[in-house]
Amino acid sequence: MRALALTGLLFAPVHAANLAGTFAPGGNTQVSAMMMFVGNNEKVYILDKAEGNAAQINGHPAWGAVWDINTHEIILQDVLTNTFCASGQHLPNGSFVTFGGNGAVSPGGGLGSELNPGGASAAWDSTYQDFDGSRSIRVLNPCISSDDFTSAECSWFDDPSVLSMQKQRWYSAAEPLANGTIVIIGGFVNGGYVNRNYPNTDPATEGGAAEPTYEFYPSNGQTAQTMNFMLKTSGLNSYAHTYLLASGNLFVQANYSTMIWNPDTNTETDLPDMPNQVVRVYPASGGVAMLPMTPANNYSQTLLFCGGSDMPEYAYGNYSWPYINTWDYPASKDCQRIAPEITGTYEQDDDMLEGRSMGQFIILPTGKLLMINGAMNGTAGYATQTLVTTSYSDMPYGMSLSAGPVGQPAIYDPDAPSGSRWSNDGLSTSSIARLYHSSAILLPDASVLVAGSNPNVDVNTSTIYPTQYEAEIFYPPYFSATVRPIPSGMPATLTYGGDWFNITIPASSYSGSADDAAANTTVALVRPGWTTHGMNLGQRYMQLNNTYTVNSDSSITLHTSQVYPNPNLFQPGPAFVYVVVNGIPSNGSHVIVGSGNIETQPVSDAAPLPASITLASASGSAGGSSTGSGGGSSTTGHSSATSLAGGLVGTIAGAIFASALMLVV
Repeated sequence: MRALALTGLLFAPVHAANLAGTFAPGGNTQVSAMMMFVGNNEKVYILDKAEGNAAQINGHPAWGAVWDINTHEIILQDVLTNTFCASGQHLPNGSFVTFGGNGAVSPGGGLGSELNPGGASAAWDSTYQDFDGSRSIRVLNPCISSDDFTSAECSWFDDPSVLSMQKQRWYSAAEPLANGTIVIIGGFVNGGYVNRNYPNTDPATEGGAAEPTYEFYPSNGQTAQTMNFMLKTSGLNSYAHTYLLASGNLFVQANYSTMIWNPDTNTETDLPDMPNQVVRVYPASGGVAMLPMTPANNYSQTLLFCGGSDMPEYAYGNYSWPYINTWDYPASKDCQRIAPEITGTYEQDDDMLEGRSMGQFIILPTGKLLMINGAMNGTAGYATQTLVTTSYSDMPYGMSLSAGPVGQPAIYDPDAPSGSRWSNDGLSTSSIARLYHSSAILLPDASVLVAGSNPNVDVNTSTIYPTQYEAEIFYPPYFSATVRPIPSGMPATLTYGGDWFNITIPASSYSGSADDAAANTTVALVRPGWTTHGMNLGQRYMQLNNTYTVNSDSSITLHTSQVYPNPNLFQPGPAFVYVVVNGIPSNGSHVIVGSGNIETQPVSDAAPLPASITLASASGSAGGSSTGSGGGSSTTGHSSATSLAGGLVGTIAGAIFASALMLVV
């Protein structure tokens, strides 16, 4: 069985000062990037909804693809079911899984009702050849450039007759637990703009668009259970914002409501409502992220909500369209922080520089957050009318329910003083509208892939906001550096606690005082997440604690703890490790956190780190400056792991694909 080689750690120094703060072409994705995830150091996987893309595979339009990080070339992949507005997550072994979607659609977005040629009961459309995806579970093992992407072990396992959920779920939430099991929450049974239930009791009753239950993958044998919170928030709880907390409970936010939920007992503890009547879930679609967990903040968990909409409730209308012209309604610029298990209350944060719906947070290796994409007016979604514009001919932006694309990103510094956390200084503006169904994700080289946007029921390349296939790469300000750190000794796996390991930075990776560089070096564990609809499901940042030794050859050895010994903080599975020197990140190294299995993760006490050792005479030999803004100091006293010093990211032995399939049979 194939072993997955995850190489690509040591790159030549990057001389890209002219790219800092700018967008560069990223190639043609051939399928519009409604969903993306980084599979490894080489590949990004893309999913579109089933629609009439010109790109064809096996005699029908393609809606799956693989984007090569180095060449920007595309390999199409066959996906059998309709992935429209699915959710997704990682698995402990490095595979990825998606949940749900829409029914089988025909050209123009109509639901197909044919039975598939094999005679199974799943709906199927003969033109697009897509199956009903509303109960689907799809599993993929990320492959590398030398693999055959048409082979079974590099393709999507997508067979609704073998693997499916108990309930139909469109726009569901998905969040891993500490053992790698994924909880899947809510979503639509059917419908469109919002998922109202009338009355708010049973999805089988009148207007039963909402699915108020939760279930687990892999299934624990329990039937889907009702979550009262999903009844309470009916209408505005699609893609409910869900985060695993340190206690093992989950934070859940939807509509104006907030709670902490115990997944073992299905008990709910209410927290205060979202201030200022701002909705953050779809279709208002605010940007949401968990702020970096660091030794300095004792690995505390704080959630940041920015943007969305404060439209009055009636404006969201019915299943098909809103009751106001949303594109005339300004998006919110309001930001709120909450530390659910510390204060449990919302705290007013700095407003964004402009209002945004569909804005998306990307946590950078520096610990700062990039806000990108979105619109100044309106919401996500599309429609053929509103209650005010009674026909499609009256819609000024085609089917789009938003207008005023925000092309200029902004950067949020969570550690800056209140009143000075946002900046867009030196950041250029993209000319491509990134609205509904756009996406963005952090790449291994610490740039950001931006793609997608399609506020249309099917492919439309002639409207004002067309189906978008052009990708871009945004280069954050730290690309002004003439030298990037080139660490060695990165591990292939990380454990929860145990012995520390060493990472070495050569003198050629920095300039100036070695003592200063060492004191301003951090080791960041980043999970880019699974991105769709302005969210990165599973995105997290944890700074690994470290001390250091400055060596006589001016290299720096980082004595690095492994993952803080609580799997609730950073669930098992794939991630990237970046070394950040004076605010300049290295290329990320792909690692697997935890055992690689769905199980109670082994946890050990953290071994104490050695004291830091300085050497005043040592200095870096890099030509030019490698200094950037926003470094950080390392501290001592938290977690560690089995000694893994030495070498590049190696080979993860074992059959990742085989273990992924073990989850589905």
